[in-house]
Amino acid sequence: MLRGKFITFEGGEGAGKTTQIKRLAQWLTAQGRQVTTTREPGGSAGAEQIRSLLVNGPADRWSASTEALLHFAARRDHLEKTVIPALEAGHWVLCDRFVDSTMAYQGYGHQLGREIIEQLQTIVVADFLPDFTVIMDIDPASGLGRAGERAGGEDRYESMALEFHQRLRAGFLDIAARDPERCAVIDADGAIDDIAVQIRELAAQRLSLDQT
Repeated sequence: MLRGKFITFEGGEGAGKTTQIKRLAQWLTAQGRQVTTTREPGGSAGAEQIRSLLVNGPADRWSASTEALLHFAARRDHLEKTVIPALEAGHWVLCDRFVDSTMAYQGYGHQLGREIIEQLQTIVVADFLPDFTVIMDIDPASGLGRAGERAGGEDRYESMALEFHQRLRAGFLDIAARDPERCAVIDADGAIDDIAVQIRELAAQRLSLDQT
């Protein structure tokens, strides 16, 4: 059985990742591919428990280092229990956030720096990286406005200062610039349908897919 492809979606708060993951999943399924959608932090029973610690509570609940460690602990469980088994079963895995978010949020946003995140990534993930990464780029103020309209809580990161989110955006753009073969930046301010077409076309080009 052929291994599936691993596609990740990244971006700041309110960028529309969840909507676009659903659109791409529908298109891939229509092509006859088996698709698994998942998220980080979370995506497995243990990782979902850690997620509640990270996305709820006051903004100053954790230090940057503690946050990074929690994210990588959740990630290891997610990989072992969900992502790797699905890929080995031939599924295409679409994930809402992965290692780039930890680099952007903790490395850039919290100014922990790239080195410590890279060290943790080497320990926990080794050379396991997505086949293709979509980075949804949006002005932080606009994205936070969108995010504030959502229901359901989990607003710890949204409550952080605008300056944090500005550093976060710069971080994602730097990540994309450092790895252009894997990453593609999409303007998240466009119409939902137009964005979906852009992502589908990019995925087809990067992963040699037939768009018919």
